Amino acid sequence: MERQDQAGFSLIELMIVVAIIGIIASIAIPNLLASRRAANEASAQQSLRTISSCEATYLQTEGNGSYTDLPGLGANTLTDSLLSSGSKSGYTFVVNPASGSSAQYWAYAVPITTSGMGQTGTRRFGKTCSGGRS
Repeated sequence: MERQDQAGFSLIELMIVVAIIGIIASIAIPNLLASRRAANEASAQQSLRTISSCEATYLQTEGNGSYTDLPGLGANTLTDSLLSSGSKSGYTFVVNPASGSSAQYWAYAVPITTSGMGQTGTRRFGKTCSGGRS
């Protein structure tokens, strides 16, 4: 009988390749998660700036000297539907306009998930505005 040479990889070669891929993944995945967290936090900060700008527009045009909440900004088409729903880029947004005669509001953003692999952020952000100045 003649012995045929077979082309292909041995089991040990495949196991080495899988081990190398595992090592690379264990190095890369935490960095990717940290990048996503940083992007979510930057998006939250920008969204608060957007809310501030939209509130100033609302105060001058529709608000008759008062501010509104996020659904109110969305109803007046000042924000997109995603932000006016209160959740965007892993953060929950809340805007509390003050009741009474003074024009002021508090806006804040908190991460949806603060621990584990699905962590969307670690920092909380807030903004206040009183008398038309933020």
